[in-house]
Amino acid sequence: MVFASLKKIVSLRLLSLTLPLALCSAAFAADSDSLARQVMGSDAPTFTNDNLRPWPYGPAASNSIDNRQPIPSKPYVSELPNVGSTGVIVYDILSDKVVFEKSPDVARPIASVSKLLTAMVVLDAEQPMDEFITMESVDFIGPKKASSKLRTGDRLNRAELLLATLMKSENPAAKSLARHYPGGFDAFMRAMNRKAQSLGMSSAFFGDPTGLDKRNQSSPRDLVKLVKAAGDYDVIRAFSTTKSYPFKTGGRDLTLSNTSYLVRNGVFDINISKTGFINEAGRCVVMETQVYGRPSIVVILGARSSAVRWSDAENLIHWLERKNQVT
Repeated sequence: MVFASLKKIVSLRLLSLTLPLALCSAAFAADSDSLARQVMGSDAPTFTNDNLRPWPYGPAASNSIDNRQPIPSKPYVSELPNVGSTGVIVYDILSDKVVFEKSPDVARPIASVSKLLTAMVVLDAEQPMDEFITMESVDFIGPKKASSKLRTGDRLNRAELLLATLMKSENPAAKSLARHYPGGFDAFMRAMNRKAQSLGMSSAFFGDPTGLDKRNQSSPRDLVKLVKAAGDYDVIRAFSTTKSYPFKTGGRDLTLSNTSYLVRNGVFDINISKTGFINEAGRCVVMETQVYGRPSIVVILGARSSAVRWSDAENLIHWLERKNQVT
């Protein structure tokens, strides 16, 4: 089991760093209940060896997102949000309904949003999280050139690579995780596409684990399914919302920060987050947020700039605040 591996991490170098974040420490702790409380708050369910991925908001089996629920004819508030991004959807988890949408069924490139699925496949494989992996030059070669704080020769354990992948969106970390998957890189990509199919993501395709491949695409509606499934992995919840973390690798100190402005500023209650950008995708972000006790999934694709992406995200959350206040 994944947590059987995670329990081993207590003694790792990652926890011996001088400035570890409490959230990351909890993710590696032996007590899964402690992690749940830090990620989900006082209402967290109890984790057992037979219940490692609980759905905290009631039955996960529902069909309305698959049946393409329309916007309610009588919205909760008089004005719908104004958004500039090309593909948007807001999904209320408790009611299992889409409450706002804009071109929700058009498949578009999703860039590094892909890394949520990458993390799920890594965790499903249940490989030792304390295994150290050395970054190689091939990890820095991909469909596009992209900046990275990592270097060839850096040595990190699997948990650290996963944290760098989800928090800082480090492409070489994602590629290295895929290369060290049972059966290698090609087997990893087959597993990604099988996982997407198993989630009902009929519009989705994944050509690489980083999102640098413009063929990595999905509709906003199918990304709701991805974020819902990612919510069942407490490690993804913790790592994707870590604000920053100091690593020690290759004889140097390296502090990486979250790519999400909303996670870093801490104004909103963000429980899952992943950003993305390549030219073909525009600026993207998916998140699970909780507003007045109601969890919602927000998907934003194709924003023409970072400013538009975050403006749309804040407008949608403020709209949810008004809507949830009157329900």
